[in-house]
Amino acid sequence: MAAANFNSSNNKVSIWVDLRGLIHDLSSDGLLSQEDANLVAGTPRSSDKSHWHPLQVLAEFGFTNQKNQNQILDLANLNSWYAEKAGQPLYNIDPLKIDVPAITEVMSYAFAERHQIMAVEVNSDQVVIASTQPFHREWEENLRQTLRDKEIKRVVIDPADFHRYLIEFYNLAKSVSGATAKGGQSLSGVTNFEQLLQLGDMKSADANDQHIVNIVDWLLQYAFDQRASDIHLEPRRDIGNVRFRIDGVLHDVYELPAVVMAAVSSRIKILGRMNVAEKRKPQDGRIKTQLTDGAEIELRLSTMPTAFGEKLVMRIFDPEVLLRSYQEMGIANDDYRKWRGLVENSHGIVLVTGPTGSGKTTTLYSTLKNLATTEVNVCTVEDPIEMVEPAFNQMQVMGNIDLDFASGVKSLMRQDPDIIMIGEIRDLETAEMAVQASLTGHLVLSTLHTNDAPAALTRLLDLGVPPYLIKSTLLGVMAQRLVRTLCPHCRVEGCVDEEAWQELVSPWKAEPPETVNLKKGCLECRDTGYMGRVGIYEIMPMTQSLKDLVCGETDIDLLRKQAYREGMRSLRLSGAQKIASGLTTIEEVMRVAPSGNG
Repeated sequence: MAAANFNSSNNKVSIWVDLRGLIHDLSSDGLLSQEDANLVAGTPRSSDKSHWHPLQVLAEFGFTNQKNQNQILDLANLNSWYAEKAGQPLYNIDPLKIDVPAITEVMSYAFAERHQIMAVEVNSDQVVIASTQPFHREWEENLRQTLRDKEIKRVVIDPADFHRYLIEFYNLAKSVSGATAKGGQSLSGVTNFEQLLQLGDMKSADANDQHIVNIVDWLLQYAFDQRASDIHLEPRRDIGNVRFRIDGVLHDVYELPAVVMAAVSSRIKILGRMNVAEKRKPQDGRIKTQLTDGAEIELRLSTMPTAFGEKLVMRIFDPEVLLRSYQEMGIANDDYRKWRGLVENSHGIVLVTGPTGSGKTTTLYSTLKNLATTEVNVCTVEDPIEMVEPAFNQMQVMGNIDLDFASGVKSLMRQDPDIIMIGEIRDLETAEMAVQASLTGHLVLSTLHTNDAPAALTRLLDLGVPPYLIKSTLLGVMAQRLVRTLCPHCRVEGCVDEEAWQELVSPWKAEPPETVNLKKGCLECRDTGYMGRVGIYEIMPMTQSLKDLVCGETDIDLLRKQAYREGMRSLRLSGAQKIASGLTTIEEVMRVAPSGNG
């Protein structure tokens, strides 16, 4: 189609905008100088960029906006101008919210590519169509006939997003459709207790089928792109759910037909060297893969039989996330000094407490990485090994050969260790081995599942560790949680909610900051207002006065009050410091930090 000036007031005219027309209108609007316009027109395009949209070509030059010298004509600013010119909203795709089966049924891939359009929302009475050519209208009548009673709402989309997601969504839909067609109604493996009997159809999707391979590849890459920490594959009667945990919160991502979900799980089990035929017992596995930029990612796999089939969870371990500096983890200033004071001892026990997913593993690995010099021998006993680290000597607990934490620590004692990390103290035998190791001159780091630091002492007493051994070996305890940090792209400054602040810091009566940062929500954070997480900490060094309170009938409230008198800050008070620093919000700290312990 011929290039044209799209300042035309006739909204019925169909115009396909090319580079020449775009330069003309940017110049007419005073955004592009004549010198810059001549430079674009006289610069030949390389063959690998011949398919680029004119906006992408212009954005590459990085020209200054002639109307606003502080603004660069990058793709984001050009998109905003383009959408305003067209009188259509600028649509930002959040792939987590796209209903891929619904949008790909609206039109064929060939039709979408030819007209540079894509359905992005399908409602009962309306379909939202995104386009990189908002003045091109030839497709509208054909689509109206197909959609019948549904209204068409037009929006403008970033051309870079359009080309990426058009291919991704249609390829995914094609793979799911192909796998479903091959799979039929699966009767393989009688693990779905609620499965409906379909007579005469014994086919099932092949885990090595190219469609299934494509779905698994997309799933993993998608999870990495979205910064997911866990992938959940949850079978149901007819449809399986795919969910990602991002910044500690689960998000629905996709729905797969049950037969495709079973094949996808089998494919992942094959990659993790697990027993594909065994669907009745829980299994564990591991996958190591590589991103397009060459970075290596490890995934820990765990299966569990459910009423509708095998549930699979993949925990993603990014080395850059698992091994972080103290500053990145949020251990700073006084907390940093206290923690270093504990872990730089030559012998004794240091415990990290908190629920699953509170960052204990990251704390231990990062601490060990800092301690693992060439002069010391660092050994670990883990269940499972979270991430293989060359600086440590790591042992995997294996129950089938009676290698548990206690026997693992016992064998490590003969390996001339300096520092021992025990994945978790779960029973008296493991606790006794940790005590024995510390008494014989080793530094022992481990974890417990308790709500706060003082509760770790009562937990050890409950396990059966004598009070005198706790007094002589325990150096200190650190409780921790992870709070989501505010998105740096959209956070706004505002006033503190004084009533909520007083509830948070009670009974300390800490003065609220004059201003705090509040969440807003943008494309970068998927409108959550948060991006990433940081730790809040409660560190309790074992002073002599605290040791004096440890006995067979230890009063935890008395112990906690004494720890506060000696300078221990509660998790909520630690969170208040992060709020005052502008990192997070009051509601986020109150969501994750326990109440009732100050």
